[in-house]
Amino acid sequence: MPHLTSEGLRIVTDVATRHGVSPDVALTLLGALDQGNGRQAQFNHPELGGMGQWSQGGMIMIGDMFNQGLKHRVDALCNELADFLRSQPLGAVKAARFQSQSQSGGEEVSLYVAGTGSAGGWWPEELGSPTSTGAQNDMRYACFPGRRRLAIQQGGRVCVYDTGEHMISGFSQQQGGDQSLTFASQLGSCASPIWL
Repeated sequence: MPHLTSEGLRIVTDVATRHGVSPDVALTLLGALDQGNGRQAQFNHPELGGMGQWSQGGMIMIGDMFNQGLKHRVDALCNELADFLRSQPLGAVKAARFQSQSQSGGEEVSLYVAGTGSAGGWWPEELGSPTSTGAQNDMRYACFPGRRRLAIQQGGRVCVYDTGEHMISGFSQQQGGDQSLTFASQLGSCASPIWL
């Protein structure tokens, strides 16, 4: 998780207070949303029912699966934090992720301290920014549909696959020993890396 500016920390703390959770919960979700480019989050926090996932558009899974109030709270928190991430000036986000310097004028608020890096960026730099990422246990994946590529990291090794005609729209990761991934595309569901 990148280091927050004092203003970024104040904003995140205010969000946590408004939604009745600890600042640690808001920071955990912010880090997860940063990993998922503000579109999805995978998290593990006791106040949120343990392990869970959130995707923009309404998909919410939490460990306490019958707690509708908690699901609503997670959705509201993630939506607000995702909106805030998307409102960040491009220069501030680049400075945080790629340790470059940039200046922005006006009264924009920078969430991250420049040069502290984000948890992403494990894929080859030439792929650019992924549209979606995910991680579980020792496996991570990042999707780059504009380049028709999928990067998977397991055990510290990164493999990049050509997705061909598949436009990946969803991921499912099996827990357990084999850690298999299944991908959904306009051509159906396939297990990794058969069609890659």
